[in-house]
Amino acid sequence: MSEKKKIKIALAGNPNCGKTSLFNAITGMRQQVGNFAGVTVDKKTGILFLNESTDAQVVDLPGTYSIYPRRVDEMVTFDVLANPDNESHPDVIVILADASNLKRNLLFCIQVIDMGIPTLIALNMMDMAEKNNIQIDVPLLEKKLGVPVIPMNARSGKGVDNLLKILSTEVPKPKHSFIDITQLVPLAKVLNDKIFCNNEYEATLLAVLHNELNDFPESKHQLIEDWKISSNFNAARFQGEEVLQRYKAITTIVTACVTEEQEKNKSLETTSHIDKILLHSLWGYLIFLGVFFFVFQAIFAWAQYPMDLISSGFSGVGNYLHQVLPSGIISDLLIQGVWSGIGGVVIFIPQIMLLFGFITLLEDTGYMARVSFLMDRLMRSTGLSGKSTVPLISGLACAIPAIMSTRNIESWKDRIITIMVVPFMSCSARLPVYTLLISFAVPDDTLFGIFNMRGMWMLWLYLFGFIAAIAAAFVMKLIIKSKEQSMFLMELPIYRWPRWGNVGIIMFEKAKVFVTDAGKIIVAISVVLWFLASYGPGDEMSVIEKKFTDTSYTSKFKTDEIDAFRQSEKLTHSYAGYIGHFIEPAILPLGFDWKIGVSLITAFAAREVFVGTIATIYSVGSDDDMDMNKLRDRMHKEKNPKTGQPVFSFATVVSLMLFFALAMQCMSTIAVVKRETKSWKWALIQFFYMTTLAYLISFVAYQLLR
Repeated sequence: MSEKKKIKIALAGNPNCGKTSLFNAITGMRQQVGNFAGVTVDKKTGILFLNESTDAQVVDLPGTYSIYPRRVDEMVTFDVLANPDNESHPDVIVILADASNLKRNLLFCIQVIDMGIPTLIALNMMDMAEKNNIQIDVPLLEKKLGVPVIPMNARSGKGVDNLLKILSTEVPKPKHSFIDITQLVPLAKVLNDKIFCNNEYEATLLAVLHNELNDFPESKHQLIEDWKISSNFNAARFQGEEVLQRYKAITTIVTACVTEEQEKNKSLETTSHIDKILLHSLWGYLIFLGVFFFVFQAIFAWAQYPMDLISSGFSGVGNYLHQVLPSGIISDLLIQGVWSGIGGVVIFIPQIMLLFGFITLLEDTGYMARVSFLMDRLMRSTGLSGKSTVPLISGLACAIPAIMSTRNIESWKDRIITIMVVPFMSCSARLPVYTLLISFAVPDDTLFGIFNMRGMWMLWLYLFGFIAAIAAAFVMKLIIKSKEQSMFLMELPIYRWPRWGNVGIIMFEKAKVFVTDAGKIIVAISVVLWFLASYGPGDEMSVIEKKFTDTSYTSKFKTDEIDAFRQSEKLTHSYAGYIGHFIEPAILPLGFDWKIGVSLITAFAAREVFVGTIATIYSVGSDDDMDMNKLRDRMHKEKNPKTGQPVFSFATVVSLMLFFALAMQCMSTIAVVKRETKSWKWALIQFFYMTTLAYLISFVAYQLLR
């Protein structure tokens, strides 16, 4: 059997043109997220099985309005499309164009077509064009553009089959160009013969921007520079003349192919009516709080049932393993180390999926864009522009992509301040920690029989993180000096019904990332902790075992009581115990004992590891199976050996929640900050100021509440 042919397909287009919908529709669950070579911009790829002889790798490129980039993510799109040496350079380009706003989309379309790569146009949002009384002569448009044009609605899947049918064949190169490159750049062919591009236009594009490319061959850099000197090439003049010619062509195309009836645009009219409420200076903020209040209520109320089911399942398997496996080191490792760590991961999947499901719904409907616009009013009072709100909202999912998204902020000062405060936003990694701790601090009651108290506390913690970010930004505005001025420009999409299939894919994808990325760390650390908590220096463990077999214990206490005494003393004299006792004096003023201290150290690898660490510490040496309810019971019963008071008192738990809300406990975020700012200076400042603030706030809270 012959090996399958593999091709590369790039999805490109303007922002909000429907690329994500199409990408999800044609790749489904066969997706992977990484980074483009040389930059920390998300690279979303998927596998598409075209036919029996051909597979395709599909790359979803960042949205851009022109081939000439203004931001780092747009530069990625240019690099992939215009640079033949880029590893993701496509064999076929699918350009998504918004049929309801075709004129705006055509500039990028005809620029890409002129590169000479096999291209087809997916004319998306045809339903919106019809609602807006816009008629497009698709056959004539196809003739004018010289490439296949497929009308579609990617959200509903209409037209996707026709697109795949064309992709499964040999997509032809464009039939004609829209500018005469030899007239604009007479010696373009000379350059193309030197650097071997698809055509003269692509070679000229590289002459304009080759210095901005990653991993571009040094030999070609020199060839281009020599050619620019010999041909007296002026990049700015070329770009200006090119764009003027293209808009003349676009006007001709739109006049011939598009007919728009002069009636009221019902979609825009409906959107305008809704925005009068959702963007109101008072009601807008109240609705925003109400929406997210509902989200966190639902996360607690709806996730409890699958979480209980998962807990019962792990409990049953744990009991079974205890019965069938012989006692010894291997069984202890599997049950108390590996199984305990896995349980600490899987138990929170329902909440992770619900959180991202709600965020995706809000993005799909267009509401999240309104939140960014609405919050611009508040952000300006801190010295930031509304462009900072997108990274802050993204920080609810993860600080790492949120920090990377600050590249859209042109102002250096605004960008640095945003990077410095984004980690205050309560990311999804904090969700398992909050869930565990709230179950101690807050009873599972309802207010007025409707509002779940734990959900209200969760909302408060998220608001607290946002308030901390705003306050820190205000202080930094006074400290960091800059004369730059910034503006907030954002396209607000019309309101649409959510794409439920897309929501499901995102929920699955985020759960998979949580399990595969964070889960590996949690399980690995759980195994390490099992070892540290089960063994100690010298023969101390064997002495403890012998101590509790003495008749002075066996005659006075029950077996389970002796096991508890043995467990406590072995943990105290283990390697983990020694580490915890070493740092205990520093954290004791916060209400933390040495066991919590060990968990704080491991949580630096990833915040959610705290839960797995606690689960491991309180299950090692116990005959109890891995059960979150039993874990909570054991933590409730934990007493301070000196005072006899509960370790996890209300004051301690509140102190711990505040510490996690404010502290920089994520080594991956620190690494990204260093990379984005190109200096350890900002990363270290961020780590120390956030940790110091967390310590002080936790100290005050504990001292006031105890």
